[in-house]
Amino acid sequence: MKFGFIGSYGTPEQQVRLARECEEHGWDGFFTWDGVSLDEPGFDAHPTWDPFGLLAAAAAVTERITLGAMVFALPRHRPWELAQRALTVDHLSGGRLVLPVGVGVPTDRAFTSVPGQPTALRDRAQALDEVLAWLERSWSGETFTHEGTQVTTGQFRFPQPPVHGRIPVWPVAVWDAERPPRRSLDRALRWDGMVPQVRGESPEDAEAGPEQIRELVDWVAEQRGPGAGPYDVVYQGRLDADPQTAASQAREVAEAGATWWLESWWDPTSVTPEWLLERVRQGPPAV
Repeated sequence: MKFGFIGSYGTPEQQVRLARECEEHGWDGFFTWDGVSLDEPGFDAHPTWDPFGLLAAAAAVTERITLGAMVFALPRHRPWELAQRALTVDHLSGGRLVLPVGVGVPTDRAFTSVPGQPTALRDRAQALDEVLAWLERSWSGETFTHEGTQVTTGQFRFPQPPVHGRIPVWPVAVWDAERPPRRSLDRALRWDGMVPQVRGESPEDAEAGPEQIRELVDWVAEQRGPGAGPYDVVYQGRLDADPQTAASQAREVAEAGATWWLESWWDPTSVTPEWLLERVRQGPPAV
């Protein structure tokens, strides 16, 4: 299992420093996040930054770690601009970009304050699928057009493909063993991994636990069948300050089948950039 760290708060300079220190202290990935103007108490007091700008800067000061954002809200991105930005960071990093993607949060004013943006969950899910389809077509190197319900374009061509031919995509998917939401899960199965969530009222409530990860990993293996290639299952959690306890936490999740642990600290009233830096310098646990 690999270990990544989410830079939830901080100036651009602090975020880039955090990425550099992630690499220096043994982490496997650095992730920022994708929001514009959040209409949510606490979160609206923190500035937001362009994720691709931050990741481009992080790519320039690192050599090894995976880079991404938790998560890219694709329905509010113009697909042609998204494709160009992702391709730029992919090449600048030597092919280290991954794309965790989702429908976006309905409290972002980039949805609610902009006429014509999809706001209903069903419409955002449809837009997510169409943007992903457009993005994949852009990696072919061929001239293409796209006609969809929410995204329609004439001819485009990106002559330079991603470094590795494609950029890994990890859609958010909701897991419920009793009532598996097939549309969400089937979308994730079409790509390279998934960011599991459960039904919950807050980001922490929506985090899947180790037992749910185990159920999901077994289900994914059954659905994909024998001989399927590698597939990432991304767990979001918070490691204990005690190294032995943290190692135990990580082993439990690794044994459940997760391929990534992402340190995920979001409380806007207590988490500071300085605290995040201190936590990064402790490094991931030895498992």
